[in-house]
Amino acid sequence: MLWGTALTAIARDDNILSLKAEPPLVNGLSWTFYKRTCPKLESIVQKRIAQYLKQDITQAAGLLRLHFHDCFVQGCDASILLDAFPGKKSEKQAPPNLTLRAKAYEIINDIKKRLDKACGILVSCADITSLAVRDSIREVGGPEYRVPLGRRDSLNFAAEDVTKGSLPPPRFKVSQLIAAFASKGLDVTDLVALSGGHTIGIGHCSSFSNRLYPTQDATLNKSYAKNLYGTCPASSSDNTTVLDIRSPNAFDNKYYADLMNRQGLFTSDQDLYTDSRTKSIVKDFAVDQNLFFQKFAVAMAKMSQLNVLTGSSGEIRSNCSARNPISSITTLVEDVIDPPALDVF
Repeated sequence: MLWGTALTAIARDDNILSLKAEPPLVNGLSWTFYKRTCPKLESIVQKRIAQYLKQDITQAAGLLRLHFHDCFVQGCDASILLDAFPGKKSEKQAPPNLTLRAKAYEIINDIKKRLDKACGILVSCADITSLAVRDSIREVGGPEYRVPLGRRDSLNFAAEDVTKGSLPPPRFKVSQLIAAFASKGLDVTDLVALSGGHTIGIGHCSSFSNRLYPTQDATLNKSYAKNLYGTCPASSSDNTTVLDIRSPNAFDNKYYADLMNRQGLFTSDQDLYTDSRTKSIVKDFAVDQNLFFQKFAVAMAKMSQLNVLTGSSGEIRSNCSARNPISSITTLVEDVIDPPALDVF
């Protein structure tokens, strides 16, 4: 994975981010990939996302999490969208992905059908996912940024990788998070910025019960902990609560204020403020939303290019949930043993 020179600063004006200089792109990706072949691409995606979020604003978090879980396992190749093969589990069936929203898959499939009708089978499910997430973030108040396009969809999935450390679980401490992100070519600032995606969304009791039972985590705000006990009265509770108690459906920098007030939900959240390697970045983002938006946009541009397939290395699926009929799979995944389902990052 070659990023070339460092990503440059981003200027912000009226909630729209524009790059002063283009970030380095993976070979095969382009800012104008579908300009001639599918000129209505971005307008179609934007319109559908706006309609979906008008009906249910919480779907923005579902799409963002889907994108993260796709990119961190095998790369941003839409492998997470594939249904199981006969006798083989899919990524979406692996325990960390069981809490992903079914509606997120439906949204991507719906947009795919509309684009195929408008342009033919030209736009990959991987590109649609990246665009849908970008537009969702903008719709809930976050930064607008450009997305490089030209990804191909994978022929395979890697269900075993989902449960073998590719996805950092919510109980990770900063040292483990830094290592997990570094393995993907993402630095400490990227880690803290992408963690800011938790400014929207929900967490399940199973993902933070370790901070309540058998004893209360000393880093938890006592009043906040009391509320969490109300949501999860037992370690086996299966309820949910918002990740950001200040503005759960708005993409802003309040998540970092939560951390400074010891109101981070997951261990992986709160430890960002406890650990000296990330604490100063949390503080900077908490007082400067523009800075957070800039760094988040940079981190998303990097993450969205993780191990992408381009050219003949993948396909453009006609159905995001299945390989094209003429394709042949080269590697099958092994069945995995199911640990408890947890939210991941």
